[in-house]
Amino acid sequence: MSNLAVLPIIIPLVAGIVLAFTHKKIKLSRGIAKCFSLLYLAAAGFLNWQVHQSGTLVLETGGWKAPYGIIMVADQLSALLIMTTAVIVAACVFAAASVVGERMEYHYFYAFFYFLITGVSGAFLTGDLFNLFVFFEVLLMASYALITVGAGKVQLREAMKYMLINLFSSVLFVTAISFLYAVVGTVNMAQIAERVQDVQQKGILTTIAVLLFFVFATKAALFPLYYWMPKSYAVPNPVVSAIFGALLTKVGIYSILRVFSLIFVYRTDLTHDAFLWIAGLSMIFGIAGALSTSNVKLIIAYNIIPAIGFILLGIGVFNQSSLSGSVYYLIHDMFIKTALFLIVGALAYAAGTSNLKKMGGLIHDYPVLGWLMFIAGFVLAGIPPFSGFIGKFMLLRGAFENGDFAIAIIGLLTSLLILYSVIRIFINGFWGEAKDYGERKSLKGYIGPISVLLACSVVLGVGAEWFMPALDSISNQLLDPEIYIKSVLKE
Repeated sequence: MSNLAVLPIIIPLVAGIVLAFTHKKIKLSRGIAKCFSLLYLAAAGFLNWQVHQSGTLVLETGGWKAPYGIIMVADQLSALLIMTTAVIVAACVFAAASVVGERMEYHYFYAFFYFLITGVSGAFLTGDLFNLFVFFEVLLMASYALITVGAGKVQLREAMKYMLINLFSSVLFVTAISFLYAVVGTVNMAQIAERVQDVQQKGILTTIAVLLFFVFATKAALFPLYYWMPKSYAVPNPVVSAIFGALLTKVGIYSILRVFSLIFVYRTDLTHDAFLWIAGLSMIFGIAGALSTSNVKLIIAYNIIPAIGFILLGIGVFNQSSLSGSVYYLIHDMFIKTALFLIVGALAYAAGTSNLKKMGGLIHDYPVLGWLMFIAGFVLAGIPPFSGFIGKFMLLRGAFENGDFAIAIIGLLTSLLILYSVIRIFINGFWGEAKDYGERKSLKGYIGPISVLLACSVVLGVGAEWFMPALDSISNQLLDPEIYIKSVLKE
């Protein structure tokens, strides 16, 4: 059953290769892409069930025992993220047929889309720090293509900024890995975690930890390294924006969660206090950006930053409640950001503009989209009983339990401002007197995927008690690195 751990990597890789040869036959490409999305979803579901039944699955490629060979590790956290990714992939692929347009589809959209998913899946499943770098590069190269396909002047400018920043962080990433290998003599994460405990030069390890955090924080768009992200995510096609907003920054914050709960756990007084400061500043500056713009796409893009801040808050507090909250909020935000990027994409398409000041009364022609926006705003802001509330409740409870009252208060205030930032899209865009937008446009391709994603968010909130045992189990594993080490090294 350990071979199941590689399926979420193999399926999108094969899909990307096949779709690279069928790009000229657009209807065929759409059908193949949809079939592969359902296959990926089925594989992710089966992987989750097996991990739940049998525990962590470790695939040792080529028969080489860890730590000597390349290994894939599907523990509860990785499997849950793969399952969430699979739902998002299916929603985006089914939306793409109506949203992306034939020009992008002809220029290898589906192939690059699945290559990006290959990188994301590999990053979630790898047990090797160097291969984490490799999968980062796979997803980044695919994202470079997706962000430039069908590009106009503004999109090319933001794409260039996006590429330069990520190339620079990739250079730092491989440098940090080299330094770490020189100190501990391995890149297997379980063996690194085992060996750092015996390293006498803790100062060198702390320096490497800071360098790795800088890399992951850049990719996660944390303060003050977020400046490249909002416009880069706002200018592409809505499906591209949705998949970027849902997955790319989440791979960065997942890497922080994995590395700083497994490897660098010897000076939590230093690293985790810094995390709390950065989390608070990310919330403040992220929501300030969302409130400062009238571009509906930028409002949602800026709202990624405080969400990542909330997840980092849980890592910084580092107790069971906060870590459960971080994982829960991570899953919640992947769903709701995908839905919101598709919603504002549909809104901008219907109105013919992204400028909120030029909108109004759209609910008269697009009532379903309007009420989906209303629900999404409440989910994002954390209004009970939706998933945003459950995640923030666990995070803030963990902060209060740990005596971190300042960051908890910042979190509460930020939640109110997040609600205001998204509800003003509903009030100014949908409410009020109808304007003349010309002929009514069909949003058929948007509504179904958005509804499915919001349904997942609602179920995640209303049925929170169903997911709590799994979340508590994940947080216990994160608090005890020996569980992961023994699963991989079979000690």
